Amino acid sequence: MAEQLIYIDGEFLPKNEAKVSVFDHGYLYGDGVFEGIRAYHGKVFRLDAHIERLYESARAIGMTIPVGRQEMGDIVVESCRRNGIANGYIRLVVSRGVGDLGLNPYLCPKPTIVCIAATIQLYPVELYEKGLDIVTVATPRNHPEALNPRIKSLNYLNNIMAKMEAIRAGVQEAVMLNLQGFVAECTGDNIFVWRKGRLVTPPSTEGALEGITRNAVIELARRKGIVVAEERMSRFDIYTADEMFLTGTGAELIPVVKVDGRVIGEGVAGPVFKGLLEDFKALTKVDGAPIPGLS
Repeated sequence: MAEQLIYIDGEFLPKNEAKVSVFDHGYLYGDGVFEGIRAYHGKVFRLDAHIERLYESARAIGMTIPVGRQEMGDIVVESCRRNGIANGYIRLVVSRGVGDLGLNPYLCPKPTIVCIAATIQLYPVELYEKGLDIVTVATPRNHPEALNPRIKSLNYLNNIMAKMEAIRAGVQEAVMLNLQGFVAECTGDNIFVWRKGRLVTPPSTEGALEGITRNAVIELARRKGIVVAEERMSRFDIYTADEMFLTGTGAELIPVVKVDGRVIGEGVAGPVFKGLLEDFKALTKVDGAPIPGLS
């Protein structure tokens, strides 16, 4: 098997040689943005949407990415091609770059670009059939005016602290609330509930990342004639839901069957979830930027 190659600032380097400076502000301060992207069937799924979100995140933190969007997309595709990743996961990172030990980002002359194409298995396969048991955690989602959750930043401490609570509770994922006590998202996934004949998900204004998979699921649901609402959600709406599932680039779609000890619906993956999962899998076969030699 060929050695994995990592893209760093214009070069593809063997994994053991792929390094960034300890003075990079991404390392020192979590100053930067990233995207998690999937490849399916020799295509990079919704690459344009991921690139768009990356540049929006960079703009929101006042960082100018030193390459254009087309070139950035080409970097992702070439990373997959060189590593033979027809089905896998891509982590695209743009940090503020090398600076000094101070906070001043303007002393970092050029952002650092890293692209890693590999594989991922976020949850055990059986959980996609059995469903997740999750809890609500005390750690709230970041205040949007402090660090807006719509910015996919390198500083994931808020999510990590919530993830630690979940693990200590013996589960793998957790519901995070915003500062008003309404449902925002999970530590790494968006939330959907099927309740009273509607599919409901919290809007990004409630502290949720506007997920690429989330948006794809909304589109797929509406094509099926399902009423989809993006609206404020409380834990009551979760506890009394007929179905619940999570979406994310790594997780794809995964059902939730219990929250805070309360069984959701019938306690099994429901028909709305199963139908949307089937539709999503079909979508990944046709939607994406082709990877030369692998598509």
